[in-house]
Amino acid sequence: MAKRPPNLIYGVDDKPPLGTTLLLGLQHVVVISVGWVFVVVIVTGMGGTEIQAANIIRVSMIASGIATILQALAKGPVGSGYLCPFSSGPSYISASITGGKMGGLPLVFGSTIVSGIFEGLLSRILPRLRPLFPPEVTGLVVTMVGTGLIVLACPRFLGFSQATSGLDGRAVTVASLTLAAMVAPTVWSKGKLRLYPVLIGLGVGYLTAYKVSLLNVSRLDAALGVPLFSFPETAVARWAFDLSVLPVFLIASLASTLKSVGDLTLCQKINDTDWKRTDVKSVSGGVLAGSIGTTAAGLLGGIGQSTFSSNVGLSIATGATSRSIAVPCGIILVALAFFPKLAAIFTVMPEPVMGAILVYVACYMILAGVQVITSRMLDARKIFVVGISMIFGLSVDMVPGLYASVPAVLGPLFNSSLALATILVVLLNLLFRIGIAKRRTLELTPGVDGSQKIFEFMETQGGVWGARRDVILRATAALNEFVESAAALGLVNGKAQVEVSFDEFNLDVNIRYDGELMELPSRRPTEEALLTDHKAVTSLSGFLIRQYADRVKADMSDGQCRIQMHFDH
Repeated sequence: MAKRPPNLIYGVDDKPPLGTTLLLGLQHVVVISVGWVFVVVIVTGMGGTEIQAANIIRVSMIASGIATILQALAKGPVGSGYLCPFSSGPSYISASITGGKMGGLPLVFGSTIVSGIFEGLLSRILPRLRPLFPPEVTGLVVTMVGTGLIVLACPRFLGFSQATSGLDGRAVTVASLTLAAMVAPTVWSKGKLRLYPVLIGLGVGYLTAYKVSLLNVSRLDAALGVPLFSFPETAVARWAFDLSVLPVFLIASLASTLKSVGDLTLCQKINDTDWKRTDVKSVSGGVLAGSIGTTAAGLLGGIGQSTFSSNVGLSIATGATSRSIAVPCGIILVALAFFPKLAAIFTVMPEPVMGAILVYVACYMILAGVQVITSRMLDARKIFVVGISMIFGLSVDMVPGLYASVPAVLGPLFNSSLALATILVVLLNLLFRIGIAKRRTLELTPGVDGSQKIFEFMETQGGVWGARRDVILRATAALNEFVESAAALGLVNGKAQVEVSFDEFNLDVNIRYDGELMELPSRRPTEEALLTDHKAVTSLSGFLIRQYADRVKADMSDGQCRIQMHFDH
């Protein structure tokens, strides 16, 4: 049972009032609308028109809405049970542009269908792949998602463009006021205002943009001139398939899946104070929801869907993670697809406002990812796993054109900092696992060997294994209690042999020695006994060992005393 963090206003299982739920759902739609920029990038990159882009956005809204609602399902094979909305993410940009240039929109739609099916197959085997996704892997994915937003956020925040090669003071003013309007209620408000920072920022941003003539009124008028209700023209799509383009789409699907693992891991962490590890079963259901959304997008004529990390950042900022919010969010998305006049306000969002929103959510994503990475002890192996992956991932955005000469089939990997870092961190994690001993032994002589020897041994092995620090500290404390108790009572004849073994789920400490079996009472000695009976102090040590370990057993085996301590990991 997850322990709700105190900073949440509405936890994952809570049901906010209807009005609050609707406003929170609308706020998530505002953040999701940033993803529609990716659709424009894809369509224009393959030589399409604005009309085509508008219709593909509308179809993609339908897929996003369906997948967002399915994601929040807490029972059954589909859905993770968390608020983790979908949108047209960056994972499919390169693949879709490549497919569009080779065979037009029908090939993009057909390949997107295959990608969705492939992602669904991956979702079914994820529980068997848990060793591939330790916290340093999922945490880096979340961090790279946050750093990837910098490329989109800062130019829009500062009004920078390659054409002018300068900054726009009006854009900086609009973006700064928008960001301030979001940060203020998040930092200082202790009431309901904290729930709606993006809506507040949106209002301030639009008003300021209008005052300084950065709100494109003519474009807004044109957008509002469309019919109130209409069907997207690409709702009945044509499909084409080409084996030569499938590899780039399958790579994009793999990157999208790994991104979902990172996003859903973060959802689990922010909803559980005692979070320990990724619940792969929940993630598997979430990836399956995404595969349904991507397949539906391809069938209807839209772009592949990915969990939208910015919305996870918004949930952290507002303290509202209730899965109930997913329902109005999904319904609004689907409705906007059929009511283009309502969608107009999002499609003409001033770029400085968009930049401010991206900066706001990126702050949470980057730091949350770092927290996940550091939730385990880091040794040299894991430092290089994270460091190398991050360095080469960031190089994609920091040195444009660096990977321009890579083969076309690998283009989707090297065109995205997220994709490159994700693939590298998974491969390096597997590589650096080679040679890690999962079982180590230690000899202890009670009365001679002290706590320092135990601490150094456990600290070193904890780092090598990437074990959680709190588990290592509990095991260290339990071993210290045994040694001190054995020395005080003379329980051990000679040396005690300690064997420590570890896997992703368990840490076991087995002690064998010749001598007298140690008592491990289930009840704490009374204060009177502690004052009058010197053996009661030792009984207290045995009681503490039982408290430190999740399970403990003492018995005789092959003429030797044996103490088995188990710690859940």
